[in-house]
Amino acid sequence: TEIYTLSLHDALPIYFGIHRVERLAGNVGYLDIRRVAVPEFAGPAISAAMELVAGSYALIIDLRRNGGGSPDGVVLWCSHLLPDARTHLNDIFDADTGETRQFWSLGHLQAPRYLDRPVYLLASGQTFSGGEDFCYTLQALGRAVVIGETTGGGAHPTRMMPISETMAVSVPFARSVNPVTGTNWQGTGVVPDTAVPADQAHDVAYGQALRHVLSADVPRPVADEAREALAGLPAPARG
Repeated sequence: TEIYTLSLHDALPIYFGIHRVERLAGNVGYLDIRRVAVPEFAGPAISAAMELVAGSYALIIDLRRNGGGSPDGVVLWCSHLLPDARTHLNDIFDADTGETRQFWSLGHLQAPRYLDRPVYLLASGQTFSGGEDFCYTLQALGRAVVIGETTGGGAHPTRMMPISETMAVSVPFARSVNPVTGTNWQGTGVVPDTAVPADQAHDVAYGQALRHVLSADVPRPVADEAREALAGLPAPARG
């Protein structure tokens, strides 16, 4: 988990880490999130992204290139996938102060909550810090299926400490404690529920999402679209 300060000027060119929002064939939502931005600036953009996928029958969130970000940003994203403000998401113990900060799901959101539909998280060895928090938290709660590779394994917030005029080291000053598991992903990474090479994760998740759509009571045009999309996937993803 990384705590950082992001100015509005810095955030605009990368649009708060939201790289892509898309409706895939079969009415499957897709979000490609490359950074977990601070909600103070990113809140409206996150709400807009969730509004756009609100009507989908399943959701794929691509975190394969997500290098981390704000713990509060993770809370905002995760809150959209949970029913209320009563879900304990994470704790961060600060060794400097001896204090523990608790992170809970939010009660008020600008966009609709995404409930009662499957969520698939794509992960890779590049998924790190806040991106891992996203995966670990929802996996521990049983709210999402993680598909892809074991993540990088960076759970401890760090700060840069200069050791010379030209060199600095990253030193942990706190640690995350998940309320479900009692531990975190430091050094081990988040182990996926379905382990596949990162470049195959999208197709595998999409195949699972399409099979869910075809098992549900959906309009015939959507079912036909989902059936055609599933048939076009590589054989392992179709299976």
